[in-house]
Amino acid sequence: MINNYTKIIDEDLAYIAGADLPWREFEGKNVLITGANGALPAYMAETILYLNDKLFKRKATVFALVRNPAKAKKRFEGYQKNQHLKFIFQDVCDKIIFNESLDYIIHAASQASPKHYGQDPAGTLLPNVLGTYNLLELARQKNIKCFLFFSAGAVYGAAGGNGVLIKEENFGPLNPLTADACYSESKRLGETMCLAWFNQYKVPIKIVRPFHTYGPGIELDDGRVFSDFCNNIINNQNIKMNSDGGAKRTFCYLADAVIGFFTVLLKGRVGQAYNIAGEKATGILELAQILIGFFPEKNLKVIFKDDRDKAPVKTNAPIYGPDITKIKELGWKQKYTVAEGFKRILDDYLCKKVKGN
Repeated sequence: MINNYTKIIDEDLAYIAGADLPWREFEGKNVLITGANGALPAYMAETILYLNDKLFKRKATVFALVRNPAKAKKRFEGYQKNQHLKFIFQDVCDKIIFNESLDYIIHAASQASPKHYGQDPAGTLLPNVLGTYNLLELARQKNIKCFLFFSAGAVYGAAGGNGVLIKEENFGPLNPLTADACYSESKRLGETMCLAWFNQYKVPIKIVRPFHTYGPGIELDDGRVFSDFCNNIINNQNIKMNSDGGAKRTFCYLADAVIGFFTVLLKGRVGQAYNIAGEKATGILELAQILIGFFPEKNLKVIFKDDRDKAPVKTNAPIYGPDITKIKELGWKQKYTVAEGFKRILDDYLCKKVKGN
């Protein structure tokens, strides 16, 4: 399909497009995706382009709003001659001039990696607030069909714990004077802005709250624990634990999550938020052991650091798990287990390493 792609990504796009969703809603439509070269929104963009090839007679056009032209062109290298992928090179925090008709907006521009919270808190916060304002105003002007806002599980703060699953309406306190508050508080405000524009201006907003999504395209140095672990495995390094590994997270493979995002966009209720996460929580130590187990020939092991729990930016949210009943009621279900999903992401990384990409 695309020269520098792996079989894994080709399979993922076919799997996503095969989901039982009203895909023809996109036929002949214009879709604006912000932060489009990020792993999650890039898969959404590629799915629409895949549907152009496989299903649509009247082609949809994806407008990819990105800040970094070089990074975007590399990410979408295989689509350079595709006339239905058009780039808008600008910061989402700047006023957006859009002269085309517009049907859908997917706002996913955000610095989700913890490494940015301490280094660039303003740059983390502003896309979720000022960028959201710019896009909501554009949605209002264009009378769009749906505005999908990418929020995060971080909005729940200190909710949950003790085995209680977090429903979409359950929230705990957030400390605004912590390093990671630039992300979690701005996501909360972004959601509030979406609902304000829905209530006052009838902008048809929907919200997704992803939890620990992993898959092809996730950068190995993005600061999240699963990225660190994959980086260790690929580079034949022992996994170094910064904690006892007892924390549990609800990991969700990217292709499954993307089907969830499209499910909300196409079938979800306007003015509502939906958790998107794996069904079963996996311990951090358990994940490390799963990854090492894939390659026994490497003779790798887990090492516990003496200075554990001294990461420069740590989440204050407790161990938690989301309730995903609401998205499941729309027909969504998870296909890939943690072991299956992480084997796919490692195969993808290793294939690209061999190719030199």
